[in-house]
Amino acid sequence: MDSLPKQFSQQLALVAVALAVGGGAGWAGHYYVTQVSLAEAENAAAATPPAVETSLTTVAQAAPNPLSAGPMGENSQNFIALAVDRVGPAVVRIDAERTVPEISPDAFNNPFFRRFFDEEAVPPSDLPDRLEQGTGSGFILSANGQILTNAHVVEGAKTVQVTLRDGRDFEGKVVGVDSVTDVAVVKIEAADLPAVQIGSTQNLAPGQWAIAIGNPLGLDNTVTAGIISALGRSSNQVGIPDKRVQFIQTDAAINPGNSGGPLLNDRGEVIGMNTAIRANAQGLGFAIPIETAKRIADQLFANGEVQHPFLGIQMVELSKEMVDRINEEEQLNLKIADDDEPGVLIVGVLPDSPAQAAGLKIGDVIRAIEGDPVDSPPDVQARVEATEIGGTLNLDIHRDGSDQSIAVKPAAMPSDLR
Repeated sequence: MDSLPKQFSQQLALVAVALAVGGGAGWAGHYYVTQVSLAEAENAAAATPPAVETSLTTVAQAAPNPLSAGPMGENSQNFIALAVDRVGPAVVRIDAERTVPEISPDAFNNPFFRRFFDEEAVPPSDLPDRLEQGTGSGFILSANGQILTNAHVVEGAKTVQVTLRDGRDFEGKVVGVDSVTDVAVVKIEAADLPAVQIGSTQNLAPGQWAIAIGNPLGLDNTVTAGIISALGRSSNQVGIPDKRVQFIQTDAAINPGNSGGPLLNDRGEVIGMNTAIRANAQGLGFAIPIETAKRIADQLFANGEVQHPFLGIQMVELSKEMVDRINEEEQLNLKIADDDEPGVLIVGVLPDSPAQAAGLKIGDVIRAIEGDPVDSPPDVQARVEATEIGGTLNLDIHRDGSDQSIAVKPAAMPSDLR
């Protein structure tokens, strides 16, 4: 990701976001009533649910009904059990093995370390690499063996071991890895495999059911259930600021080994890929929206890599508190007026970047992109990610007391920033 200027304080650096990035689409809430009287139901049938706007989309649709379950009794199943029966066979365990270099012998040339060793005790220069093993989850997208998982599950491994719920083992080839979104794809040579049903996040709202399946701690096909806790969590909020994703938050338990497994709705459709947990919290799990994961997966299967649009700026949200902190930062040499207008402040412009070529400067405030207001770095990230490389992005900015428009042509993100 983009690095911050050295003169920028550590405190501000924590809130700076490298725009090399953009994420999944936003989500909208919806009108969802669980219990109504007969009269209320008749009135609701004729009413149009109010639309809730996000920075990216407007949705006005009712929530789907859960899988119908028969009357409680002998052999009856609830909707969670039905969802697991439908999807469970398509959830796999992925065992990856990668080589990790041991401590470089060059480190022992440092006098600080050498004084602890005799000349004969210094390790040789041809130390063997160390093998590192890990276990994660994945799910089958197609009957011919296309599998979706997290990049951090298979990164550094050329082949992996894939185990199905029925016990069959396959050697899988890692087709492509995109560390920017933490998405990877694996292919196994097989036919007539069980595959998941892809759902949608367009009607997703906090409070709806969420079901997670994976292999936490090596315990295959473990099922946990909860609700959708929140939507559109930025990578900064989740604690992995180098990713380009707006996450689904859930309280369905997600533990080490769940990474890459599916997050389901109450119909047993995949709405996300479980990808992150917060080690210092309980009841917090995060998933990549399925639209983002599937879009990246399709590109990886087609090309083996993904090109992300890139501007080359670093940003912070223009809140009153941030304005005060920036104005106090003498080394930054910026004086920002607190005009109560929303926007995103540019605090860094990378050399030889599209932003520099377009004339963007430190201190510029981005007010809107293509006429749509933006008020946070994730808003800008999402708009950039949705732009074609080489296309034109029109930014409305505020500079030195006046407003102007600047056209920027996003380029492909350099490999050293991924």
